[in-house]
Amino acid sequence: MTVSDVAHLEGAFVAPDLADLPSFDDWLRQHQERAQALIEHHVAHQHPLVPQLHEAMHYAAAMGGKRVRPLLVWAAGECVQGDAQALDRAACAVELVHAYSLVHDDLPCMDDDVLRRGQPTTHVRFGEALALLAGDALQALAYEVLTPDDEIAPVLQARLCALLARASGADGMAGGQTLDILATGGSVSGDDLMHMHRRKTGALLKASVLMGAACGGVGPSTAATSTYKALEIYGDAVGLAFQVVDDILDVTADSHTLGKTAGKDAQQNKSTYVSALGLDAARTLAHGLRDKAQAALDTLPPPQRAASRRLRELADLIVLRGH
Repeated sequence: MTVSDVAHLEGAFVAPDLADLPSFDDWLRQHQERAQALIEHHVAHQHPLVPQLHEAMHYAAAMGGKRVRPLLVWAAGECVQGDAQALDRAACAVELVHAYSLVHDDLPCMDDDVLRRGQPTTHVRFGEALALLAGDALQALAYEVLTPDDEIAPVLQARLCALLARASGADGMAGGQTLDILATGGSVSGDDLMHMHRRKTGALLKASVLMGAACGGVGPSTAATSTYKALEIYGDAVGLAFQVVDDILDVTADSHTLGKTAGKDAQQNKSTYVSALGLDAARTLAHGLRDKAQAALDTLPPPQRAASRRLRELADLIVLRGH
């Protein structure tokens, strides 16, 4: 498939009949199962040379989770008629990077947590050194998944790799995590929190949306510039909303519900939206970001707007979730 094959002018396709779509719960389940199947396919459970490393990688990536990032890839892809094979690889790759980030975040030198998705964290199960290497290997594997010998045009491979790399590095997740560490124990304003969390959490969620768009030929320099801009605003808003809700849940939910240690932010004296704004204001902010994301979808050309139903539903899920 060439780039011209997936490049769509705005309004150049007919959106599916909404009456023919499965319910959101069915769509959610189907795509979460698809994410699991892709991880099982790409992350070998065993390896003849380094079986311990592969076991740790599989444990970290396949133990479950909401799979929000792959869901955003697929939902954005539906909005722009993205190439199915490219979307699957992008969805898997972004989840592998997310899995690696969780392994590293849980390490004693970072957040020092012992519980993730209701199970012992990777370093608790396998030791710190193997957990560190498993995270490194998962990150590398993500880019291997994005660069097959065939299936995806090289220019699209490059675009997907660039989006994922920028969201993961110093201007994205790693940079945001650094700011979070430096701010621990201090007082951070609401604006500084947004600056930090747009990188730490929001960048990878936003990249998920833009990777889905790229699989449909939509980017900043394509003909569909207004579609790209709407999806960029949407991704930025839901990415930030996800972290705001995480901060809220850390003080309102228990460890069993969250699948990770509740109250950890307060124990470590971290700056959060709840500590900076208060619980009610944080909830108001989360709902306002959801509204902003959905308003951005209203600016899409009519066919894409009609096909953005899953993105709207995911914005609700992100803000209204209980874990």
